[in-house]
Amino acid sequence: MQTAIPGVILVEPSVHRDERGFFFESYRESKYRDGGIRARFVQDNHSRSVKDTLRGLHGQYPHPQGKLVHVIEGEIFDVSVDVRRGSPTFGKHFETRLSADNFHQVYLPPGVLHGFLVTSDSAQVAYKCTDFYRPEADFSVAWNDPIIAIAWPIAAPILSEKDRCAPLLRDVEDRLIDYQP
Repeated sequence: MQTAIPGVILVEPSVHRDERGFFFESYRESKYRDGGIRARFVQDNHSRSVKDTLRGLHGQYPHPQGKLVHVIEGEIFDVSVDVRRGSPTFGKHFETRLSADNFHQVYLPPGVLHGFLVTSDSAQVAYKCTDFYRPEADFSVAWNDPIIAIAWPIAAPILSEKDRCAPLLRDVEDRLIDYQP
């Protein structure tokens, strides 16, 4: 399902449940392509975080990554922020709850920042990436940037040093890519 931000797609996969548990396809190229995700994924990542941990807002330049994100355990408050120069939704964000119970996924195209807050006791997050991780390309934007104005469900999250010291969006304009409709 397309969101209000061009290219950011919320995926609600079919889940087959019975008394034994569940089964679902977390990715099938042809199905996702038909749903608007035409990305080629080259790397999978997996993180585990404790309650109240906030990771983000993260981006990459000059090697931006598209990401397909889902939760394996727990629940997160997930945020996508459009920072593509020239985008009609520049500076706007999309937020949703992703959980191991709802199986929802979010696709973020290259140039869209990603962040999430763990709202359960812990959460494991897995995501596919369209480019390889390069430490020199990684950058952060302040999670509480007043221009982006995300209504995080907690006032004092657990942050990494990198995220605690992240600059405002206006201070990273040289790391943004152009919007490609």
